[in-house]
Amino acid sequence: MSTSPLLSLPGAVAGDGIDAPVAAHYGSFTGEQRSLEAGDGFVDLSHRGVIRVSGPDRLGWLHSLTTQFFEGLAPRTPIAALVLSPQGHVEHTMYGVDDGDAFTAHVEPGRAPALVEWLDSMRFMMRVEVHDLTDELAVSWRPAAVSPGLPYSGYGFIPRADLTTYAAAAGPACGMWAFEALRIARGEARLGLDTDHRTIPNEAGWIGSAVHLNKGCYRGQETVARVHTLGKPPRRLTMLHLDGSDNRLPVLGSDLLLGEKVVGFVGTSARHHELGPIGLAMVKRNVPVDATLLADGIAAGQEVVVDPEVGLHVRPTLR
Repeated sequence: MSTSPLLSLPGAVAGDGIDAPVAAHYGSFTGEQRSLEAGDGFVDLSHRGVIRVSGPDRLGWLHSLTTQFFEGLAPRTPIAALVLSPQGHVEHTMYGVDDGDAFTAHVEPGRAPALVEWLDSMRFMMRVEVHDLTDELAVSWRPAAVSPGLPYSGYGFIPRADLTTYAAAAGPACGMWAFEALRIARGEARLGLDTDHRTIPNEAGWIGSAVHLNKGCYRGQETVARVHTLGKPPRRLTMLHLDGSDNRLPVLGSDLLLGEKVVGFVGTSARHHELGPIGLAMVKRNVPVDATLLADGIAAGQEVVVDPEVGLHVRPTLR
């Protein structure tokens, strides 16, 4: 993915890791957080992949393949869905909307080709077409477009060639550091950053939001249903309140320690304008929720995101 043309805006500083193609901030990531919380501005997410599924059978087909209830989906309703392995491990996440003719979704950077390839292999005789539109469409997020009760609203798809024109009308531009700080504060996991190859939906808080429990069979459903019915998923997503005296954030993927024992791994982290340095981590279920942990050598208190007994997301929804 080439770098975003919005990196030429005044004050723009490029991100890092998989978010390197877009701006980390435009001069004040704390001010940008406040703008987003106030409902102003937009975030350039043009490095994310975009897929489109069209054809008259698309909703029933996606219903049968994913964790989400697609049948009868009303147009313009934001929705999240997962693709699981036969063992119930999360392989893909997608967030999108159907316009009555096609379902368009965005995915983590670089993951669109693999998802399109897998979906295409599952078409069989269904009247569907799957395309990777990453080179044609760019993703943005605007807090002004967030709808109450719809946690995955606010995202939009823009012709990539019109991104600069869009930015001039939708400003002020806010960077990934602000966007990520607010996401982490909501306790929302990112695939491949806050999860690993063993993650099941029950551990990451996706039950209810991206996993519908009242639908027919799909690949990996047995694991999801068994853990939900019996409770106590093996791990849980937690929010870390990090000691800020060291003036650094933990390295992504670092071991999470209780004493000298490894009890999980550290995911994404950020500096929140009110909460201070925070992060997400995947931790073993039996770790006490009031235990102080070490995240890459940084002391960290815990705030429950996923209930260790039932595997449901309990963090209050913020903007």
